[in-house]
Parts: sequence; C-alpha cells; structure tokens
Amino acid sequence: MGIIFNKPLIGVVMCQIDKGGHPTQIVHNKYLDAVLQAGGVPLALPHGLISSPHLLEIAMAPLDGLLFTGSPSNIEPHHYGESGTEDCADAGRDRLAFALIEAAIAQRLPMLALCRGLQELVVATGGTLHRQLHTLSGFQEHREDAGLSLEQQYAPSHEVFVEPGGLLSSLVEGCGKFWVNSLHQQGIRSLGPSVRIEARAADRLIEAVSLEDHPFALAVQWHPEWQSEKSALSRLLFEGFIHACQRYQEEKRP
Repeated sequence: MGIIFNKPLIGVVMCQIDKGGHPTQIVHNKYLDAVLQAGGVPLALPHGLISSPHLLEIAMAPLDGLLFTGSPSNIEPHHYGESGTEDCADAGRDRLAFALIEAAIAQRLPMLALCRGLQELVVATGGTLHRQLHTLSGFQEHREDAGLSLEQQYAPSHEVFVEPGGLLSSLVEGCGKFWVNSLHQQGIRSLGPSVRIEARAADRLIEAVSLEDHPFALAVQWHPEWQSEKSALSRLLFEGFIHACQRYQEEKRP
C-alpha cells in the first residue's frame, strides 16, 4: 500500500541558544503543536541550510508552507539600515529567514510569520523597525512583564483593529477588532512597497501585514500559537494558513 500525502509539510524556523556551553537550535512546542492541531506536519529547519544554496533548495522542495516563529532575539540592525549592535542577536536565524522569505516569494509558497517572524518579513521586503518602542512617545507598552506567570504574560493585552478588504479580514470575517497578547519591544517603522497593512493597535502601531500579489503571506505581531486550541481567533489564522498550504500542495502535484 502506498503512502497517501494529504497533510501539508510546514517548515519551521528554529532559534540558536547556548545550552550549557553547547550551541543548540530549538523551537518551542507551542508552534509545533499549533501546526499539528491545524492539520499540518511541522519540520524544523536548521540554520546550516544556508551554508549552501543547494541545501536550501533540497530542504524547501517538499515543503508546502513556512512558519516563522517568535524569539527572544532581535534582527541585527544593519539589515534595515541602522548602525550599532544588537545584544539579543541571532545572526544565523536572520540569514536563514531572509533566504527562506526570498525563495518563498519566488515560489509563491504560503507563509505565516509571528512576532519576530513579522519583523523578518518586513525587513526582507524593504521595511524598517523601531528598535525600542518603549523609549518613543506615543506608543503604549507592548512588552510583557517578565515577573508575571506565562499565563499572565500571554493574556490579552490590547485591541487590534482590522483593515477591511485584506487577507486577515477574510480570515476573521465579520470581526473588525479583537484583543491580542503583546510580548515585543520592537515594531514596524516603515514598510516596503509590496506590503499591505492588515491591522493596527490603538496607538497606530502596525500589528499585522501581508504581501500583495501572493496567495498567502500573513504576518502578525502577537502570538496566536499560545494555547491556540483554546482561541477561536488563533484557530482561524492557523487553519487559514494550513488550507493555503493544502492548495499549494495540490497545485504542485504532477
């Protein structure tokens, strides 16, 4: 009996950390679980794939979608035209994410990008970031309180307002605003020409974007993967993403 391939294979970007002196790449279970619960099969992608274009091409060939996760690290500022260094950097993730985004745009491969992932998509398409939102006037507090429990840190923090007529609006049909969690210190400063605003916070910070002329490339600044099985909003986002990946899978079959 042959194997039936019907669940889309989703590449998931990992983060680099130090684990007792051992360089280690990880991805939180919450991202993998959210993909599984929505009907996809997650596959972690190591940074070493960028050591050769051929390796990246091989890894992407079977994929039906890409998930760009959140992370404690930030994109190195030289990628968006700023000087200085980044204390919480992950250079390998920067390089892998940008290479994946470039290839996914060319292949029209579905993408879902969360928190740091949103910032990667923005920078990769010619946008820039505010490096420290909390030091700028006019913005509310978007960082989590590290002294609270995880349940409290990931609790709904502020409303976002959906722009009509976009990809996000089609996924949450009839819902013009909703509450989201907020665990980030950086945010969008400017966008490249191919990027569409999908939602804003009350302070006008852009909270979600998509790529124009792409079948599914959605990025959100919040964390819908957190206990996604309990959130109707999160399920709509992940299910919409997985459905797009299924369509991609069907279209690429010979």
